[in-house]
Amino acid sequence: MIDILYEHPAWFARLFEALDARAVPYRRVHAGALRFVPDWKHDAGARAAAPDLLVNRMSPSADRRGHGHGILPTLQYLESAEAGGVRVINGARAYSYEISKVRQMALLADLGLPFPRTRVINAASEAVAATEGLRWPVVVKPSVGGSGAGVLRFDRESDLRAAVEAGQLDFGVDHLALVQEFIPARDSRITRVEVLAGQYLYAIAIPVTGQSFNLCPADLCELPAAAAAAPAAPVELGGNCAISLPSAGKRAVQAHPPQAIIDAVVRMTDAAGFDVGGVEYVVDDRDGQPYFYDLNALSNFVADAPSVIGFDPWVPFVDFLVEAHATASSRRRLAATV
Repeated sequence: MIDILYEHPAWFARLFEALDARAVPYRRVHAGALRFVPDWKHDAGARAAAPDLLVNRMSPSADRRGHGHGILPTLQYLESAEAGGVRVINGARAYSYEISKVRQMALLADLGLPFPRTRVINAASEAVAATEGLRWPVVVKPSVGGSGAGVLRFDRESDLRAAVEAGQLDFGVDHLALVQEFIPARDSRITRVEVLAGQYLYAIAIPVTGQSFNLCPADLCELPAAAAAAPAAPVELGGNCAISLPSAGKRAVQAHPPQAIIDAVVRMTDAAGFDVGGVEYVVDDRDGQPYFYDLNALSNFVADAPSVIGFDPWVPFVDFLVEAHATASSRRRLAATV
Protein backbone atom coordinates (compact mmCIF):
# COMPACT_ATOMS: atom_id res chain seq x y z
CA MET A 1 0.00 0.00 0.00
CA ILE A 2 1.10 3.56 -0.77
CA ASP A 3 0.02 6.49 1.38
CA ILE A 4 -0.07 9.93 -0.29
CA LEU A 5 0.32 12.66 2.32
CA TYR A 6 -1.12 15.83 0.82
CA GLU A 7 -2.85 19.12 1.57
CA HIS A 8 -3.98 20.63 -1.75
CA PRO A 9 -6.03 18.02 -3.66
CA ALA A 10 -6.30 20.01 -6.89
CA TRP A 11 -2.51 20.07 -7.28
CA PHE A 12 -2.33 16.28 -7.28
CA ALA A 13 -5.37 15.33 -9.32
CA ARG A 14 -3.00 14.15 -12.07
CA LEU A 15 -1.08 12.00 -9.59
CA PHE A 16 -4.26 10.36 -8.31
CA GLU A 17 -5.49 9.83 -11.88
CA ALA A 18 -2.19 8.23 -12.90
CA LEU A 19 -2.19 5.89 -9.90
CA ASP A 20 -5.82 4.94 -10.57
CA ALA A 21 -5.06 4.27 -14.24
CA ARG A 22 -2.36 1.79 -13.26
CA ALA A 23 -4.46 0.23 -10.49
CA VAL A 24 -1.82 1.09 -7.89
CA PRO A 25 -3.23 0.67 -4.36
CA TYR A 26 -2.99 3.91 -2.40
CA ARG A 27 -4.64 5.89 0.37
CA ARG A 28 -5.01 9.64 0.66
CA VAL A 29 -3.83 11.08 3.98
CA HIS A 30 -4.68 14.74 4.56
CA ALA A 31 -1.96 16.56 6.49
CA GLY A 32 -4.52 18.78 8.18
CA ALA A 33 -5.96 15.85 10.17
CA LEU A 34 -3.19 13.53 11.35
CA ARG A 35 -3.34 10.88 14.06
CA PHE A 36 -0.26 8.80 14.82
CA VAL A 37 1.95 7.30 17.53
CA PRO A 38 5.41 8.74 18.29
CA ASP A 39 7.27 5.70 16.95
CA TRP A 40 5.51 3.25 14.67
CA LYS A 41 8.21 0.63 15.28
CA HIS A 42 7.14 -0.02 18.87
CA ASP A 43 3.39 -0.13 18.29
CA ALA A 44 1.95 -3.32 16.80
CA GLY A 45 -1.18 -1.58 15.57
CA ALA A 46 0.80 1.17 13.86
CA ARG A 47 3.10 -1.38 12.21
CA ALA A 48 0.16 -3.35 10.89
CA ALA A 49 -1.55 -0.24 9.48
CA ALA A 50 1.62 1.35 8.11
CA PRO A 51 1.99 1.68 4.34
CA ASP A 52 4.86 0.12 2.45
CA LEU A 53 5.60 3.53 0.96
CA LEU A 54 4.71 7.03 2.19
CA VAL A 55 4.82 9.85 -0.37
CA ASN A 56 5.11 13.31 1.17
CA ARG A 57 3.30 15.97 -0.86
CA MET A 58 2.64 18.45 1.98
CA SER A 59 2.84 22.12 1.00
CA PRO A 60 4.70 24.74 3.06
CA SER A 61 2.13 27.30 1.89
CA ALA A 62 -0.73 25.38 3.55
CA ASP A 63 -1.28 28.17 6.06
CA ARG A 64 -2.55 30.34 3.18
CA ARG A 65 -5.43 27.90 2.80
CA GLY A 66 -6.30 27.39 6.45
CA HIS A 67 -4.16 24.27 6.93
CA GLY A 68 -1.11 25.81 8.58
CA HIS A 69 -1.64 23.61 11.63
CA GLY A 70 -0.46 20.69 9.49
CA ILE A 71 2.94 22.12 8.49
CA LEU A 72 5.09 21.52 11.57
CA PRO A 73 3.30 18.30 12.70
CA THR A 74 4.06 16.80 9.30
CA LEU A 75 7.76 16.75 10.22
CA GLN A 76 7.04 14.65 13.32
CA TYR A 77 4.73 12.42 11.29
CA LEU A 78 7.48 11.71 8.76
CA GLU A 79 10.06 11.11 11.50
CA SER A 80 7.72 8.65 13.22
CA ALA A 81 7.12 6.78 9.97
CA GLU A 82 10.83 6.57 9.21
CA ALA A 83 11.60 5.40 12.73
CA GLY A 84 9.10 2.61 12.11
CA GLY A 85 10.95 1.49 9.01
CA VAL A 86 8.59 2.99 6.43
CA ARG A 87 10.19 4.13 3.15
CA VAL A 88 9.29 7.79 2.76
CA ILE A 89 9.57 9.74 -0.49
CA ASN A 90 10.81 13.23 0.40
CA GLY A 91 11.09 12.28 4.04
CA ALA A 92 11.90 14.24 7.17
CA ARG A 93 15.27 15.47 5.95
CA ALA A 94 13.87 16.79 2.69
CA TYR A 95 10.87 18.31 4.44
CA SER A 96 13.08 20.07 6.98
CA TYR A 97 14.62 21.96 4.06
CA GLU A 98 11.27 22.44 2.37
CA ILE A 99 9.90 24.33 5.36
CA SER A 100 12.99 26.43 6.08
CA LYS A 101 14.44 28.93 3.65
CA VAL A 102 17.01 29.65 6.35
CA ARG A 103 18.26 26.06 6.10
CA GLN A 104 18.20 26.29 2.33
CA MET A 105 20.49 29.32 2.29
CA ALA A 106 22.82 27.63 4.81
CA LEU A 107 22.96 24.56 2.57
CA LEU A 108 23.84 26.68 -0.46
CA ALA A 109 26.58 28.33 1.57
CA ASP A 110 27.95 24.93 2.63
CA LEU A 111 28.02 23.80 -1.00
CA GLY A 112 29.71 26.99 -2.16
CA LEU A 113 26.82 27.91 -4.44
CA PRO A 114 25.71 31.51 -5.10
CA PHE A 115 22.58 32.88 -3.41
CA PRO A 116 21.30 36.39 -2.59
CA ARG A 117 22.98 38.02 0.40
CA THR A 118 20.72 37.20 3.33
CA ARG A 119 20.02 38.17 6.93
CA VAL A 120 17.63 36.32 9.27
CA ILE A 121 15.33 38.01 11.79
CA ASN A 122 12.56 36.95 14.14
CA ALA A 123 11.22 40.41 14.96
CA ALA A 124 10.04 43.17 12.64
CA SER A 125 11.98 45.67 14.72
CA GLU A 126 15.19 44.14 13.33
CA ALA A 127 14.25 44.45 9.66
CA VAL A 128 15.77 47.85 8.93
CA ALA A 129 19.01 47.10 10.78
CA ALA A 130 19.26 43.81 8.88
CA THR A 131 19.59 45.68 5.58
CA GLU A 132 22.97 47.13 6.58
CA GLY A 133 25.48 46.20 3.88
CA LEU A 134 22.80 44.93 1.48
CA ARG A 135 22.03 46.43 -1.92
CA TRP A 136 18.57 47.86 -2.46
CA PRO A 137 15.93 46.81 -3.34
CA VAL A 138 15.51 44.11 -0.71
CA VAL A 139 12.88 41.47 -0.12
CA VAL A 140 11.48 40.25 3.18
CA LYS A 141 10.11 36.72 3.09
CA PRO A 142 8.87 34.20 5.68
CA SER A 143 11.20 31.24 6.17
CA VAL A 144 8.26 28.86 5.84
CA GLY A 145 6.41 29.55 2.63
CA GLY A 146 5.62 28.42 -0.86
CA SER A 147 4.61 29.88 -4.22
CA GLY A 148 6.22 33.13 -3.10
CA ALA A 149 3.63 33.53 -0.35
CA GLY A 150 4.15 36.51 1.95
CA VAL A 151 7.18 37.94 0.15
CA LEU A 152 7.45 41.74 0.02
CA ARG A 153 9.88 43.89 -1.92
CA PHE A 154 11.06 47.27 -0.71
CA ASP A 155 12.87 49.78 -2.89
CA ARG A 156 13.84 52.20 -0.13
CA GLU A 157 14.61 52.12 3.57
CA SER A 158 11.75 54.53 4.24
CA ASP A 159 9.29 52.07 2.65
CA LEU A 160 10.55 49.22 4.81
CA ARG A 161 10.45 51.35 7.94
CA ALA A 162 6.85 52.33 7.18
CA ALA A 163 5.89 48.68 6.67
CA VAL A 164 7.46 47.76 10.00
CA GLU A 165 5.53 50.49 11.76
CA ALA A 166 2.31 49.40 10.05
CA GLY A 167 2.83 45.75 11.00
CA GLN A 168 2.87 44.59 7.38
CA LEU A 169 5.73 42.09 7.52
CA ASP A 170 4.82 38.40 7.32
CA PHE A 171 6.90 36.08 9.51
CA GLY A 172 4.98 32.86 8.77
CA VAL A 173 4.19 29.94 11.04
CA ASP A 174 7.57 29.83 12.79
CA HIS A 175 7.95 33.61 13.06
CA LEU A 176 11.22 33.65 11.20
CA ALA A 177 11.96 35.81 8.16
CA LEU A 178 14.73 36.46 5.67
CA VAL A 179 15.89 39.87 4.52
CA GLN A 180 17.56 39.42 1.14
CA GLU A 181 18.95 41.45 -1.70
CA PHE A 182 16.48 41.55 -4.58
CA ILE A 183 18.01 40.16 -7.78
CA PRO A 184 16.77 41.85 -10.98
CA ALA A 185 16.06 39.05 -13.44
CA ARG A 186 17.82 39.05 -16.79
CA ASP A 187 15.32 38.73 -19.64
CA SER A 188 12.57 39.14 -16.99
CA ARG A 189 12.46 35.46 -16.18
CA ILE A 190 13.43 32.93 -13.55
CA THR A 191 14.25 29.28 -14.22
CA ARG A 192 13.04 26.24 -12.35
CA VAL A 193 14.94 22.96 -12.70
CA GLU A 194 13.18 19.73 -11.74
CA VAL A 195 14.92 16.53 -10.67
CA LEU A 196 13.69 13.01 -9.99
CA ALA A 197 15.66 10.26 -8.26
CA GLY A 198 18.88 12.24 -8.52
CA GLN A 199 18.49 12.85 -12.26
CA TYR A 200 17.64 15.94 -14.27
CA LEU A 201 14.00 15.82 -15.39
CA TYR A 202 13.29 19.14 -17.14
CA ALA A 203 13.51 22.91 -16.74
CA ILE A 204 11.13 25.75 -17.43
CA ALA A 205 11.55 29.50 -17.71
CA ILE A 206 8.85 31.57 -16.03
CA PRO A 207 8.30 35.25 -16.87
CA VAL A 208 8.43 37.70 -13.97
CA THR A 209 7.84 41.41 -13.65
CA GLY A 210 9.73 42.16 -10.44
CA GLN A 211 6.48 43.63 -9.18
CA SER A 212 4.45 40.48 -8.57
CA PHE A 213 5.96 36.99 -8.25
CA ASN A 214 2.89 34.92 -7.40
CA LEU A 215 4.53 31.87 -8.90
CA CYS A 216 3.10 28.39 -9.01
CA PRO A 217 4.67 26.44 -11.87
CA ALA A 218 1.73 24.04 -12.03
CA ASP A 219 -0.75 26.73 -12.98
CA LEU A 220 1.10 30.06 -12.70
CA CYS A 221 -1.43 31.89 -10.62
CA GLU A 222 -1.51 35.49 -9.52
CA LEU A 223 -3.44 37.53 -6.99
CA PRO A 224 -5.10 40.62 -8.53
CA ALA A 225 -4.40 42.71 -5.43
CA ALA A 226 -0.70 42.12 -5.81
CA ALA A 227 -0.63 43.09 -9.46
CA ALA A 228 -2.43 46.32 -8.65
CA ALA A 229 -0.06 47.38 -5.88
CA ALA A 230 1.21 50.93 -6.13
CA PRO A 231 4.95 51.18 -6.89
CA ALA A 232 5.65 53.20 -3.73
CA ALA A 233 4.03 50.60 -1.49
CA PRO A 234 5.68 47.36 -0.39
CA VAL A 235 5.34 45.09 -3.40
CA GLU A 236 3.69 41.74 -2.77
CA LEU A 237 5.80 39.03 -4.39
CA GLY A 238 3.82 36.00 -3.34
CA GLY A 239 0.41 34.38 -3.30
CA ASN A 240 -1.36 31.20 -2.41
CA CYS A 241 -2.13 30.01 -5.92
CA ALA A 242 -5.85 30.25 -5.22
CA ILE A 243 -6.56 31.72 -8.64
CA SER A 244 -5.60 29.95 -11.84
CA LEU A 245 -5.23 31.87 -15.06
CA PRO A 246 -6.79 29.89 -17.94
CA SER A 247 -3.80 30.47 -20.21
CA ALA A 248 -1.20 30.38 -17.44
CA GLY A 249 0.40 27.13 -18.54
CA LYS A 250 1.34 28.69 -21.87
CA ARG A 251 3.38 31.36 -20.10
CA ALA A 252 6.01 28.89 -19.01
CA VAL A 253 8.40 27.71 -21.71
CA GLN A 254 10.96 24.95 -21.80
CA ALA A 255 14.42 26.00 -20.67
CA HIS A 256 17.83 24.47 -21.29
CA PRO A 257 20.12 25.39 -18.38
CA PRO A 258 23.90 25.00 -18.72
CA GLN A 259 25.24 21.67 -17.52
CA ALA A 260 26.97 23.43 -14.63
CA ILE A 261 23.59 24.62 -13.36
CA ILE A 262 22.08 21.16 -13.69
CA ASP A 263 25.02 19.63 -11.83
CA ALA A 264 24.65 22.19 -9.05
CA VAL A 265 20.91 21.50 -8.74
CA VAL A 266 21.53 17.75 -8.47
CA ARG A 267 24.20 18.39 -5.82
CA MET A 268 21.94 20.52 -3.66
CA THR A 269 18.85 18.30 -3.97
CA ASP A 270 20.93 15.22 -3.13
CA ALA A 271 22.38 17.04 -0.11
CA ALA A 272 18.87 18.02 0.98
CA GLY A 273 17.57 14.46 0.64
CA PHE A 274 15.07 15.19 -2.16
CA ASP A 275 13.71 12.23 -4.10
CA VAL A 276 11.84 14.68 -6.30
CA GLY A 277 11.88 18.45 -6.34
CA GLY A 278 12.72 21.67 -8.06
CA VAL A 279 15.24 24.46 -7.62
CA GLU A 280 14.72 28.01 -8.79
CA TYR A 281 17.44 30.38 -9.86
CA VAL A 282 17.69 33.80 -11.43
CA VAL A 283 20.42 35.37 -13.56
CA ASP A 284 21.31 38.81 -12.23
CA ASP A 285 20.74 41.36 -14.97
CA ARG A 286 23.53 43.51 -13.53
CA ASP A 287 26.40 41.04 -13.81
CA GLY A 288 25.04 37.96 -15.60
CA GLN A 289 25.68 35.70 -12.60
CA PRO A 290 23.16 33.02 -11.57
CA TYR A 291 21.82 32.97 -8.01
CA PHE A 292 19.89 30.09 -6.47
CA TYR A 293 17.16 31.21 -4.11
CA ASP A 294 14.60 28.45 -3.51
CA LEU A 295 14.53 24.67 -3.09
CA ASN A 296 11.13 23.03 -3.52
CA ALA A 297 10.53 19.46 -2.43
CA LEU A 298 6.89 19.87 -3.46
CA SER A 299 6.81 19.42 -7.24
CA ASN A 300 3.40 19.46 -8.86
CA PHE A 301 4.93 19.98 -12.30
CA VAL A 302 4.18 22.45 -15.04
CA ALA A 303 0.70 22.73 -16.52
CA ASP A 304 0.15 21.32 -20.02
CA ALA A 305 3.54 19.65 -19.79
CA PRO A 306 3.44 17.78 -23.15
CA SER A 307 3.06 21.10 -24.97
CA VAL A 308 5.63 22.93 -22.85
CA ILE A 309 8.39 20.34 -22.34
CA GLY A 310 7.42 17.55 -24.72
CA PHE A 311 6.38 14.87 -22.22
CA ASP A 312 4.21 14.24 -19.16
CA PRO A 313 6.44 14.24 -16.02
CA TRP A 314 3.75 12.45 -14.03
CA VAL A 315 4.55 9.29 -16.02
CA PRO A 316 8.19 8.92 -14.85
CA PHE A 317 7.15 10.06 -11.38
CA VAL A 318 4.56 7.30 -11.09
CA ASP A 319 7.06 4.83 -12.59
CA PHE A 320 9.44 5.85 -9.80
CA LEU A 321 6.75 5.40 -7.14
CA VAL A 322 5.73 1.99 -8.48
CA GLU A 323 9.34 0.80 -8.41
CA ALA A 324 9.94 2.26 -4.93
CA HIS A 325 6.73 0.62 -3.70
CA ALA A 326 7.75 -2.77 -5.07
CA THR A 327 11.15 -2.54 -3.40
CA ALA A 328 9.67 -1.37 -0.08
CA SER A 329 7.02 -4.13 -0.14
CA SER A 330 9.64 -6.79 -0.80
CA ARG A 331 11.82 -5.57 2.06
CA ARG A 332 8.85 -5.49 4.40
CA ARG A 333 7.89 -9.06 3.56
CA LEU A 334 11.48 -10.19 4.02
CA ALA A 335 11.72 -8.45 7.40
CA ALA A 336 8.53 -10.18 8.54
CA THR A 337 10.06 -13.59 7.91
CA VAL A 338 13.28 -12.92 9.82
